[in-house]
Amino acid sequence: MKYSNKVKIWLFIGLVMVFVQVIVGGITRLTESGLSITKWEVISGTLPPLSDSDWNHQFELYKSTPQYIEINEGMNLDDFKFIYFWEYIHRFWARIMGFVFLIPFFFFN
Repeated sequence: MKYSNKVKIWLFIGLVMVFVQVIVGGITRLTESGLSITKWEVISGTLPPLSDSDWNHQFELYKSTPQYIEINEGMNLDDFKFIYFWEYIHRFWARIMGFVFLIPFFFFN
């Protein structure tokens, strides 16, 4: 079966994106950053905290999680921002991957 070049490019881009996601996921795991974002908000969670009060609010939410209590107790806000960054990038990249796979899927069908 012969596929068009557009489909091949789409699938290659998807393959590279999955590879990047695995790397970012590994970094997220190694830095113990997973679950640092306490709420999964598909639309409103697209932007990270933008103000000091937003960061403090997210950090306070995180302090009530088992991960903070058992692993990261005593971390400061800057440390939290570091682990939040990796979890945020991991989730944001997954959102982009969803669009990269979904939109062309409907186009090529």
